[in-house]
Amino acid sequence: MIPVQTHPTFLSDDFLLKNEFAKILYHDYAKELPIIDYHNHLPPSEIRQNKKFENISKIWLAGDHYKWRAMRTLGVKEKFITGDATDPEKFEKWAYTLPYTMRNPLYHWSQMELKRYFDVDDLLGPNNAQEIYFKTTEMLQEDRFTTQQLLERMNVELVCSTDDPVDTLEHHEVYFHSKGQVQLYPAFRPDKSFAIENPENYRSYLEKLSDCVGFEINSFDTLIEALSNRVEFFHSRGCRLSDHGLEKLVYSSDSRLSADGILQKVLRGNQASPDEIEYFKFKVLKKLAKMYHAKGWVQQFHLGALRNTNSRMLKVLGPDTGFDSIGDFDQALALARFLNELDSTDQLTKTVIYNLNPRDNEVFATMIGNFNDGSVKGKIQFGSGWWYLDQKDGMEKQMNTLSNMGLISCFIGMLTDSRSFLSFPRHEYFRRILCNLFSQDVENGELPWDEKWLGKLISDICYNNAKNYFDFSPSNYRI
Repeated sequence: MIPVQTHPTFLSDDFLLKNEFAKILYHDYAKELPIIDYHNHLPPSEIRQNKKFENISKIWLAGDHYKWRAMRTLGVKEKFITGDATDPEKFEKWAYTLPYTMRNPLYHWSQMELKRYFDVDDLLGPNNAQEIYFKTTEMLQEDRFTTQQLLERMNVELVCSTDDPVDTLEHHEVYFHSKGQVQLYPAFRPDKSFAIENPENYRSYLEKLSDCVGFEINSFDTLIEALSNRVEFFHSRGCRLSDHGLEKLVYSSDSRLSADGILQKVLRGNQASPDEIEYFKFKVLKKLAKMYHAKGWVQQFHLGALRNTNSRMLKVLGPDTGFDSIGDFDQALALARFLNELDSTDQLTKTVIYNLNPRDNEVFATMIGNFNDGSVKGKIQFGSGWWYLDQKDGMEKQMNTLSNMGLISCFIGMLTDSRSFLSFPRHEYFRRILCNLFSQDVENGELPWDEKWLGKLISDICYNNAKNYFDFSPSNYRI
């Protein structure tokens, strides 16, 4: 029989804190700080609507491909994951799965979320699934469980959504005027604007972008004009941040190619060659990066995901359903050349680079030092452990590498990169791991027991550095 009662040392107040100094750092310098979640995928409409969720399955299981992968691995049928099973049935299958996820971060995250949001101390399993389903579902009907209240409860100060250039940002605008307690800002995600691999899909996207800006996009110049138009619009809605999800950054200096010629070829329905695709992406990204610099934005590059690897399941379920993995792309040379291309004209804006393959930790940690020019504290950032690396081992390795090859004191810290309103205990998870990392060095005699100074560094990494790095302010709205 699977136990359901929490062991007294599991998820205690001192969870993950291995010595007294770790407890001091966390409880006195990290725990109560607000959260700046500068990259996530929360639906702005659900924040604006202050949505209530029908049941725990709707808010906790729907859209969570981390959980879906675990359930499939355990042999749970797709019916109970993304299929037509009832919500109680789906929850029961997750409750059956969770005890088998021990040593996967899902186990920690899930139990923390139940405890922090619903005061559930019992360990979820098949024996108590029905009881917890009905208890949490009943609680979700209360006003304190609306989307805005859930964010406020976790002391979230600010969230940035992820938005395509064609998005109207109407939900951001309505929410802004409602003067909600949690600040909500858009982030510009223009990946589709240079995704010419599929001519039919790309032409369809350009039609949407043309409708959005009010003129036809029939050349490279009009494409760049349209993107500039949308950058200006996003800027007027408080946006100060862009984001890109790429296999790798691209660089091309092939003088035989023409960005406009490649675009005309694609507009005619013809397939571009690999060299043409790389050249076109580079030209668009370079133009965008210079726009970001002109506006004083931060640009983010999430690099290294191998997406939609299972073609059979892609046809059945579509993208973003749990069939992506770590890729092994060469990163260093093109990344260096791309950043240098911008720096050579002093048009390299503040930049955060995230790697998905842990083999690239040292590459990214040393790359940022090449372009930190003294103009801004931590101008170029090695971003926090992302996706498959936002677990204890992955975060520790990222922070150890950044410490060894850069300055962790300048680090802007954690983000959720999540679609779930229940994911914010991940900031707590990060903060506990961070405090324990520093305290172990103190215990080993590798750092001094200097509570005030180390406490300041912890507070900076958890909150102050991000607060100072990003130019977020309600006064940035021009409506």
